[in-house]
This record gives sequence, structure tokens and C-alpha cells, in this order.
Amino acid sequence: MINRTSVRFSRILALVVVSICHGSIATAQEHGASPRELDIFSSPLSNLALPRLGEAMHEGSWDRQHKNNDSRPLKPGEVLTIFEHEGAGTVHRFWVTIGPRQDVGILSQVILRMYWDDDTYPSVECPIGAFFGVGFGEQKDFISLPLNETSGGYNSYWPMPFHKSARWTLTNGSSKTLEGFYYNIDYTALKALPADTRHFHAQFRRENPTIPGKNYTILEATGAGHYVGTALFMSGRELDFLEGNEMVYIDGSATPTIEGTGTEDYFSSGWFFDRGIYSAPYHGVVIKEKHPARISAYRWHIEDAIPFTKSIRFTIEHGAQNTVTADYSSVAYYYLAGPSPKPTPLPSELLPSTLCHNLPAILCFLRYAIAGF
Repeated sequence: MINRTSVRFSRILALVVVSICHGSIATAQEHGASPRELDIFSSPLSNLALPRLGEAMHEGSWDRQHKNNDSRPLKPGEVLTIFEHEGAGTVHRFWVTIGPRQDVGILSQVILRMYWDDDTYPSVECPIGAFFGVGFGEQKDFISLPLNETSGGYNSYWPMPFHKSARWTLTNGSSKTLEGFYYNIDYTALKALPADTRHFHAQFRRENPTIPGKNYTILEATGAGHYVGTALFMSGRELDFLEGNEMVYIDGSATPTIEGTGTEDYFSSGWFFDRGIYSAPYHGVVIKEKHPARISAYRWHIEDAIPFTKSIRFTIEHGAQNTVTADYSSVAYYYLAGPSPKPTPLPSELLPSTLCHNLPAILCFLRYAIAGF
């Protein structure tokens, strides 16, 4: 029989890792607190009363000459290292603001990469705009628990632990200069992390057009880990691509371990998002257009993370039985044990579809028809 006290203690420890409080439980126990007594600190706010170990650290783009030149420009093809740290630690918060603003090319073609523990391959490889949860190279204000965009600022609160080192780069793959990249990274330097602490990953994919009869793959990964979120960006003639079900295959299963009832249902909504755009802590739809159809939605598995021990393949239909051809792109967010494997190559075309840019609905429909979807 499972020891309930041990289960509670494990949950507390997991919360501490997520809240960047490694070592606080041990400190409290040294002062005589039992795991059961620590149940009073089981929420993020009450957890603030526990002592923090480690050293508060900060990295950012502030002007080291103190002349208010606080941004970093990035020319086409240029690579900029924005964060390096030797030793263990955990990132709490990542904030940026970007100029020029609302530039589809910049947000789609400037690539963020994150490397943990001297890994050869990045654990994060994603267009900067999509990383923050909004598709089509656009900036749209929304608020959720781990990600938000507010009045020109982009914020990530995904916990990002590392055992030995961290290195982040930014690559300008567009033909335009990134005129101003402002950023702040708040993190804690630690002596060590629990050995089984997993690394944060984010993987971008795109399929344009989607393949008839075949599910769109959001993530395919091997190893032990847990899946924590999806940002999915879909465009087509009509909203009927939302009839597709998510199908998740865990640890090599030949049939879906998880199968849903529709795309908007997976995003915790219904009826093709008929009440319009909104943002909630764990799910939301940030862009919704009908003619032509465009959807940018997110779903965070905060309360229902999906564990896997060997592999995961997270897929979704594009329309019922994959009968609707559309343009799909996505970001999968997950944690994985061990060194980062070689990531799926980024698609050659990162810019969103421009078939219907500034066109009346009837002309857009005709252009989609000519293009074959």
C-alpha cells in the first residue's frame, strides 16, 4: 500500500521544483517540520513563506555604459548569445520586448535556442513569436499562467532548471534587422538540483499544407518525460478543420492512449469557439477569424501533465478523419530527462501563409481554391 505521507511529500517536492524553491523542504525539516505539517505550504502563494536557497541572479540587455541604450540590435544572419551561466540553477522569468513591433518576419524568423548542461543540441528551438504562444508572427495580448503578452511585453514563467550550465542564443534568419531586442532573465544559482530534475523543451513544427488522411504531429519524442503544453496555429478556408481530434500515443502504443472529441474541445472550449477570443490560466484562443479561417489557441497541461517513460507522439487530426487541408504550425512544451536529442529540423518556410493577406473573403476563398486548399 502506498504511504500517503510519502505521496504528499513527493507532491510538495515537485511544487518546490516548479516554484524554484529547491532545498526549502529540507531546510524546513531541519527546523523540525514534518512532511504532513508542510501541507499548509501546498499552494504557490502560501509557499512564499518558505525560505529560499541559492543566489538571486539576473541577465539582461541593459546598457553596461548606463547611457540608456538598453536593447540589442541583430542584423540578418547574426547570432547573439543572450544568456550564459556555469553551474546549476533555474530560470524563473524571461521577459522581452521587440522592435520593430508587429513585424511578421521578425517574430517568425528570429529563432530562440536554449541549451542545457553543455548539450550538443538545443532543447528549445523556436521562432521567438511562437515561443510565447501566439501564431502567425503576430503579437496579441493575452494572459495565462506560464506565458503572456501584455502591452508590448512578452513573458515566460516556465520553470527552466539546469544541472551544469545554460546557454541561450538568438539567430536572425530574416532579411531585416532586428532593431531592438530588450530582455531580462531572472534566475537562481544553486549548488545542485535533485538528480532527476528534467529539462524544459519547446519544439516548433509546421506542415503546409497538411497531408490528407494523416494526423498532424505536434510532438514526437523519446525518453522519459512529461508533456505540459500546446500552442497550435491553424489556417484554412473554413473552421471545419476544428472537427479534428487529438490522438496521443504513449510509450509506443499502437492505438491512441488519449483521444479527444474535437480540436476546440481539446482547448477546453466548444462549438468552434463561438463566443470569440479569450485567455484563461490554462487555455485560451488568442486569434479567431472565420473567412478565411485562422485560429491561434493554447492549452497548458498544468494540472494534467502527461507522463511518458519511453516515448510520446502527440498528434491531432485536421478535420474529421483528416479530410480538411490547411496550414498548421505548433509549439510543444515538455520536460525530458537526460541530454537533449537532435531536434526535428525547423521547417524551411517559417512565415505564415500570405494567401489571404488583406484580401476580401471571396477573393481569399478563390485563392485557396486555386492553391488546392
